[in-house]
Amino acid sequence: MSWFEKLVPSILTSSKPKTVPEGLWDKCPKCEAVLFKADLTRNMDVCSKCEYHIRIKARKRLDYFLDVDSKIEIGKEVIAKDRLKFKDTKKYKDRLTEAKKNTKESEALVVMIGSLKQIPIVACAFEFDFIGGSMGAAVGQKFVLAVEHAIKNECPLVCFAASGGARMQESLLALMQMAKTTVALNRLSRRGLPYISVMTNPCMGGVSASLAMLGDINIGEPGARIGFSGPRVIVEYIKEDLPETFQDSKSLLDSGFLDLLLDRRQHRDKIASIISKLMGVRIE
Repeated sequence: MSWFEKLVPSILTSSKPKTVPEGLWDKCPKCEAVLFKADLTRNMDVCSKCEYHIRIKARKRLDYFLDVDSKIEIGKEVIAKDRLKFKDTKKYKDRLTEAKKNTKESEALVVMIGSLKQIPIVACAFEFDFIGGSMGAAVGQKFVLAVEHAIKNECPLVCFAASGGARMQESLLALMQMAKTTVALNRLSRRGLPYISVMTNPCMGGVSASLAMLGDINIGEPGARIGFSGPRVIVEYIKEDLPETFQDSKSLLDSGFLDLLLDRRQHRDKIASIISKLMGVRIE
């Protein structure tokens, strides 16, 4: 046996293939580190190597955020309709069918009533994998239902936005949701109830230009891209290169567009603390 074979563990030099059960590992999209899925889940899907906040499903985010066994979903019956019979490279109704099959969601917004450290709240989260988390008539209606429930029960509203903007397949009907959600949030504000907006990666277009930027407290996740038009569209228009930090949540915080940059693992504690101060209630 050579000196090299004596130093290297046999598990690395064995010619026999080692089988690794599927689903045990994941890879960070940013640093490409190989991560043990159980550890990643315990770390709320934040890379332990580079602190990158990996995009997560809407329900998983709400599971992380709300108290255990406190969640009741509302508005699940509200679904999109192909009123315009829209077709681009694919029929809109086919896109909806595919999105429902792939995500197991009825729409791009999930709304839950529950509690946060025993404080009753309404929380909603965008499912980006459902047609880019785009906002159409159904998403707008589900958000309004969330606002109405918060008003009826006199509790705060928290929204986690991850969206490419208004849903182009619904044209003007989608753009109308910007006004519709804004009016609803004005009603919430007049009742003196807090609205906390958390913008995750990405948060763009009509969603960022309406409900996402209207929070009493606007929070960004680290590394989130937040803006209206995408950087490629802007570069094409102004014919100039953009800085690497353009539309990054940290640069938006420095420019005053955000109130807070908050690590996902701190969401429960920090947002509960903010709500307790705004509502004048104690955290249990």
